[in-house]
Amino acid sequence: MSGDGLGDTAALRSTASPSVTAAATGPVGRSAVPEEQVSGSASPSGTGQAVAADVAAAVARAVRPVTATAEGNLSVAVADLTTGLTAGYGGSGHTFATASIAKVDILAALLLQAQNADRRLTAQERAWAATMIENSDNDAADALYTRIGLAAGLDRANRTFGLTATTAGAAGRWGLTETTAADQLTLLQAVFGQDSPLGSAARDYLHTLMGQVEADQGWGVSAAADPGTAPLLKNGWLPRSSTGLWVVNSIGRVDHGGHRLLIAVLSDGSTTQAKGVSLVESAAEAAADALTDALETRT
Repeated sequence: MSGDGLGDTAALRSTASPSVTAAATGPVGRSAVPEEQVSGSASPSGTGQAVAADVAAAVARAVRPVTATAEGNLSVAVADLTTGLTAGYGGSGHTFATASIAKVDILAALLLQAQNADRRLTAQERAWAATMIENSDNDAADALYTRIGLAAGLDRANRTFGLTATTAGAAGRWGLTETTAADQLTLLQAVFGQDSPLGSAARDYLHTLMGQVEADQGWGVSAAADPGTAPLLKNGWLPRSSTGLWVVNSIGRVDHGGHRLLIAVLSDGSTTQAKGVSLVESAAEAAADALTDALETRT
């Protein structure tokens, strides 16, 4: 079964979602936005805190008008892989159901477990992984979620990856994993960064699959990619069975304005999938533009 619509709705047999309080991270940018909605951090290589604050404020100013059009909740986190600067906006105190972006996390957990056991993935695991990421196949995700030890296995891996506000979906409901944009950015840094618990072979494998998602699932953070570049991404979308409102999420890596960026955009509460997709794409473009423009100005 491919896609989120049926598979994740079926996974939502219980409509109650676990709740986690998201902690604010990083120094707060200078902005009129309430402090808890804006975050930013400097690079480990020494980019100044003042630059980080200005970048965070610029991203907040750019994303704020997009959030004003949201029918529900929206949160964005973005990082520049070269400088290490990160910024985020929105979603304070709110966690989002992952839908199928959890599939990246599931595969990362499987690769971490295999690495720790000093083994390669089996042929069956590789087949499930490919169809899970490239086609968003839910049966494959069910199989690999079970293989990693369900919620306990995912939570254990996420502690290693440094996720602090993510709770794996219980009773096999991986699509109801609760997370934040900041945590998804942390996961992306484990997938794409050099300082990662995952070895280079595991990261390269994830990159390959995220670069081969089927064409009709290529929306989302890819809207921020420069023409002619190849975004690597995974999207998630599902209507909540209790309300009919849509969760629409997108995470990935894009090349934008001469910079290589990691972007996570999470949303819920849209009345249609199309509105959710448009919202996510607008937020991704706004955040990418603001971050790269601020970097060009200040660094």
